[in-house]
Amino acid sequence: MPVQDPNKLDKVVVHPLVLLSVVDHFNRMGKVGNVKRVVGVLLGSNRSGMLDISNSFAVPFDEDDKDRSVWFLDHDYLECMYGMFKKVNAREKIVGWYHTGPKLHQNDVAINELVRRYCPSSVLVIIDAKPKDLGLPTEAYIAVEEVHDDGTPTTKTFEHVPSEIGAEEAEEVGVEHLLRDIKDTTVGTLSQRITNQLMGLKGLHSQIQDMHSYLEKVSQGKLPINHQIVYQLQDVFNLLPDVNFQDYVKAMHVKTNDQMLVVYLASLIRSIIAIHNLINNNLQNRDAEKNEGKEKKDDKKDTKGDKDTDKAKDKKEASKAGGDKESGKSTKK
Repeated sequence: MPVQDPNKLDKVVVHPLVLLSVVDHFNRMGKVGNVKRVVGVLLGSNRSGMLDISNSFAVPFDEDDKDRSVWFLDHDYLECMYGMFKKVNAREKIVGWYHTGPKLHQNDVAINELVRRYCPSSVLVIIDAKPKDLGLPTEAYIAVEEVHDDGTPTTKTFEHVPSEIGAEEAEEVGVEHLLRDIKDTTVGTLSQRITNQLMGLKGLHSQIQDMHSYLEKVSQGKLPINHQIVYQLQDVFNLLPDVNFQDYVKAMHVKTNDQMLVVYLASLIRSIIAIHNLINNNLQNRDAEKNEGKEKKDDKKDTKGDKDTDKAKDKKEASKAGGDKESGKSTKK
């Protein structure tokens, strides 16, 4: 059983800047070669049990795919980079390291021992650069001593620490600007809300599946029972509402009917507005066709009147020319 650490962390808060830096590091290394994971150092501060990770930088790392005990981490580069970061912001100190996992590896304990030279209470944060499942892409761990019941020497192991994503006001503004380029602006707020609810339900479903698989393995004897987890599951089940309670069923039906009534009225109004716009469009097209017909008739009349005036002018000129000729003949006689 792991020994309780008096300086145990309550939770780890990862800032969006760290996530962006890790993804950029992973993508850059992916273009260079077939790199399965990348490693870097986390910077931040410890605030009364809450580890605030606000920055990070990449570190050259390589390992043998066949023998995981053979690996290389450039700690000279680490010291040089940390010295430059310290000049920019002295409050940010080394609090741990990260890799893109997506799971724990055999040599993580050895790498963590190297990082502990710069931070005794080093934290490992696994950041999944290509998450496939719903939920947070971060998993935080801290190294603890594990004491064996058979009297064998203690060994190092990792204990899970709760993690979350947190941001300051300036970071929130930057993230919103980035999301504007990603999200479809043509989609309305209602569809976005429904999409968010659907994603939340999918995440809840995956968590329930994990609970179900854990309880099945415990009942089959594949995993040892953890009373703390069982107590938490019992609290979750106790908080669930009684779906067979008549007042609860009636309240759910009333609320559902009210919501469906609003949806029905909204659909009806949208249909009426669409029909109204269609009728107005047809009327406008009909009036436009009538106006075009009148304009064509007026143009024909104008052209005909112009032709008649031209003919009259030609006749006058011809008669005037004939009169001039006759007067000329009479003068000659």
